Amino acid sequence: MSEPSIFTRILEGEIPSEIVAETENVFAIRDIAPRAPLHLLVIPKTAAYRNVVELAAGDPALLAEMVGLASSVAAEQGSTDFRLVFNTGPGAGQTVFHVHAHVLAGELDEESLRA
Repeated sequence: MSEPSIFTRILEGEIPSEIVAETENVFAIRDIAPRAPLHLLVIPKTAAYRNVVELAAGDPALLAEMVGLASSVAAEQGSTDFRLVFNTGPGAGQTVFHVHAHVLAGELDEESLRA
């Protein structure tokens, strides 16, 4: 059995983080290394999917719920225009293999465009 991801550990309260919004299946937190003025992560509560490709194939309704929460939290933070980024695989910059979306608004840090 593999170690729980950092996101599972946050959800279980083992690692402190401010959950800015949540639904029954999804939650959102602030990124600890923001690459834009608004940088949130939207994460499913299940660790069953390593990346967005697996999620889309296995549970498209959960993917839709993630997109909906991303839109809601961006609007609550004053950003109706935003980017929604899913890194898929280490070559694309994915470092935590528990699917998650980056919600980015405002001017991006140049490094974030490379990941």
